[in-house]
Amino acid sequence: MVYLNYNNLDAETQQRLLQNSKKEVEKTYGEELKSYAQEFHLNYEMLLDEEAVRHLYSYHFIFNI
Repeated sequence: MVYLNYNNLDAETQQRLLQNSKKEVEKTYGEELKSYAQEFHLNYEMLLDEEAVRHLYSYHFIFNI
């Protein structure tokens, strides 16, 4: 087995995982992020991107070769 983190993956895979992560974060925390962004006058999309990347770095990717 090969253990990788997000930085070790190629750019195409990183983009695909980032899009999936954004959807997951928005589904789970979307309303909370929107209200937080409005309360503190932040850009929602930028906040969503930051949370999606933070979410990705919490994973460990394991591949069987």
